[in-house]
Amino acid sequence: MQTEMVVLVDESGLAIGTEDKATVHHAATPLHLAFSSYVFDDQGRVLLTQRAFSKRTWPGVWTNSCCGHPLPGESFESAVRRRLADELGLVAETVELMLPAFRYRAEMPSGVVENELCPVFRVACTGELVADPAEVAAYEWVEWGDLAVRTDLSPWCVLQLTELSGLGPHPLEWPVAGPELLPAAAQLGTS
Repeated sequence: MQTEMVVLVDESGLAIGTEDKATVHHAATPLHLAFSSYVFDDQGRVLLTQRAFSKRTWPGVWTNSCCGHPLPGESFESAVRRRLADELGLVAETVELMLPAFRYRAEMPSGVVENELCPVFRVACTGELVADPAEVAAYEWVEWGDLAVRTDLSPWCVLQLTELSGLGPHPLEWPVAGPELLPAAAQLGTS
């Protein structure tokens, strides 16, 4: 099996190296590139997923549709498409940038830290949803307005919901951000 690498970045978003995904998350996790995606159906419902209970970070926690890390040299759009296919069996029809500069740091009770420069994407998909049990324990389609009352969401999802809600009440009408607003590592083709 090939080692999956993540792209390490400095505070300005420039690529400064890579690290093995299997070992990058610990008490002193370096800042690295990631992404979050929200899959919407044609009725405006969003797909929430529950992370597999076997995952090292945030096991069993409900969160956005799909998260991941772009490989070195991989665009964010390609990474979103790859992870949606791998985790959920879905084919992304559209991948649209919503929050190009989202960044967060979250610490689990165990001391493991997430520290990510994590652009957020809105996605429309086709295909039958078939969740990989190594990645996803459960999933559900929910109305966007119902997310505000959920108390069981991942820390990054809660922060993203606040920022996404600032784009307007109707997710399918949110303005698309330009790729020039992505972290520098993505603009240089090193993400």
